[in-house]
Amino acid sequence: MPTITQNITAVILAGGKGSRLGGVDKGLLELNGTSLVQHLINRIQPQVSKIIISANRNLDNYKNFGFPVYKDDINDFAGPLAGILKALQECESEWLLIVPADSPFVPNDLALRLSEQATDVKIVIPHDGEHLHPTFALIHKSLESSLQHFLGEGERKARVWMQQQPHSIVDFSDQADAFININTEDELKNAEQHFQAFMA
Repeated sequence: MPTITQNITAVILAGGKGSRLGGVDKGLLELNGTSLVQHLINRIQPQVSKIIISANRNLDNYKNFGFPVYKDDINDFAGPLAGILKALQECESEWLLIVPADSPFVPNDLALRLSEQATDVKIVIPHDGEHLHPTFALIHKSLESSLQHFLGEGERKARVWMQQQPHSIVDFSDQADAFININTEDELKNAEQHFQAFMA
């Protein structure tokens, strides 16, 4: 089992188009007066040794959070796998924890519970009881070449690539709300209304 503080770097995936929110940069949206990225930093930082941010625009804004910021090498917003590949290339840790910038309520024990199942596998993915969440996975650095090949073939679906690798799935049905993501104005309003409950 990896040692949390020494072997895991977290990457916040903030490189999407935000198309369902009119093209806004979702990581910089505010929830209860604080950006979504800052909410994630607050929850993830105690769990890992390092944080990096994957972004494709507003790079200076993201650099202001005080962590390294990396842009995809693949152009045209190629999806989360492009950001994950760049993070694997830059990551100095044995394991990479990925979290999406539009999910501010990530579990406080995400890294711990995923890492507990990281024996004899290369990817560990949470499941909320109904859905698999591949954009919250723990990924071994050795998969960099596999992912590069997958993307080189024109493939883009994270779930497909992850399920091709030796992987395990961890039940997070006790924290299903923690994986809520914000894609629309209504979801942002709902998150505002339930902020205190989610953050408890």
